[in-house]
Amino acid sequence: MILSVPEFNYVRRLVLDQSAIVLEEDKGYLVESRLQPLARREGFASINLLVQKLQAEPINILHHRAVEAMTTNETTFFRDLHPFEALKKAVLPDLITRRAGEGALTIWCAASSSGQEPYSLAILIRENFPQLLHWKLRILATDLSTDILARAREGRYSQLEVNRGLPASLLVKYFEKRGCDWYVRDDVRNMVEYQIVNLANAWPPLPPMVIYFGIETKKAILGRVRRVLKPDGYLFLGAAETTFSIDDTFERVTFERATCYRMRKT
Repeated sequence: MILSVPEFNYVRRLVLDQSAIVLEEDKGYLVESRLQPLARREGFASINLLVQKLQAEPINILHHRAVEAMTTNETTFFRDLHPFEALKKAVLPDLITRRAGEGALTIWCAASSSGQEPYSLAILIRENFPQLLHWKLRILATDLSTDILARAREGRYSQLEVNRGLPASLLVKYFEKRGCDWYVRDDVRNMVEYQIVNLANAWPPLPPMVIYFGIETKKAILGRVRRVLKPDGYLFLGAAETTFSIDDTFERVTFERATCYRMRKT
């Protein structure tokens, strides 16, 4: 590695402390590839000098940029289609019936990255549940990266990005072509509210709603989820994630090929 073992371990501790993301011992190549562009942008001749600067100073904006550089922002429109099918066929119809009296629904996309997931939700609602547009509907999208959230708010995507998961019929209906890029239409973009939230740290006030860590952090996060999830709400996790053996207050619910979780009834 370019980085010494102490420098590499410092970055691992920094990322763990600031984001709860666990970097395994064999991820030296990943750390170096992610920090190299940051070092160039910040004017350092090498990533070693960047890390030495981080080690010498208290936590500041440069540390936050280093942590952001280590986060994974891979996402696509309608990524993992099965949860979206479950939302369309079962979850949202159920919640519309249950919440008809109050006419309010909040959906939280945690770790929303560059916005494809929350915009996919907004499009799904406009296509299938237009009555929700007259409710107190809130789609909250959060991430720890200020740069990626700024990109998401802009709603600008390359041809390659819109080709990944987005049907052509929805592209021409909900996006506008400007130059070489596609922009989310304003009425869709305005349906999503973006906030900076680090799931591993204290959360800002959040309303009750429908929603690569170590075990202890997962337990803490699921504990916080319990406090903001309504009793009839649903929790969708990544395909490789589960609450099993972590938090037994959740029970697994299966809709065809999609899995989500609800609070166990006592």
